Amino acid sequence: MTKETTPEAPKLPQELEPISWLELDPDDPELSNGRIEDAVVEREEITKLVLSKMLFRGVKFQQCAFPKADLTDVVFDSCDLSNASFKNACFGRVVFRGCKLTGLDLTEAHVGNVRFEDCLASLSLFEDATLKQVRFERTSLTSSNFYNCALGKVQLLECDLSDVDFTQTRLAGIDISTCTFDNLHVSLPSLVGCQVSPEQAIGFAALLGLKVKR
Repeated sequence: MTKETTPEAPKLPQELEPISWLELDPDDPELSNGRIEDAVVEREEITKLVLSKMLFRGVKFQQCAFPKADLTDVVFDSCDLSNASFKNACFGRVVFRGCKLTGLDLTEAHVGNVRFEDCLASLSLFEDATLKQVRFERTSLTSSNFYNCALGKVQLLECDLSDVDFTQTRLAGIDISTCTFDNLHVSLPSLVGCQVSPEQAIGFAALLGLKVKR
């Protein structure tokens, strides 16, 4: 793994003071330089939310929508963001670690220098999103949708890609050789330049109607 392909880590102060989500001003929705732990945030719909230099640990976001949010230098550790919506949001130097992200909606989002580590992200939506310097590691992405995504220096390491939709998304330069999947929705032209394992290559050959002799 080269330095060029490793996402930049969030730049957080060594000490972060505990703060409350209730401190958020609806007229100026911004939180920075703090940590929120073991809290529940529910039924929040905030446009252009700004989060910077924040740590969330053990926080549950329930029925929340944050369109056009801007997140920079943020860590989500053991959080639940199931079905949370971040449409048209911008992520920079963000880490999701051990999080439940089932149904997370990042449609049309700009995602740069972001890491997903040991997460459950089944049924997540990345349609029309731009992903650059993004690493998914030991993360389940089953039945997720990457339709018409722009991928640049994206890493998929030991992930479950079963039934993932990569339609209209070019996979050139993407290495999926360590990943597992039962079925993958992808057009053959989009696979040009994708790095796969020998076993995976046999499966893709079947899509071409080839019979591989051993």
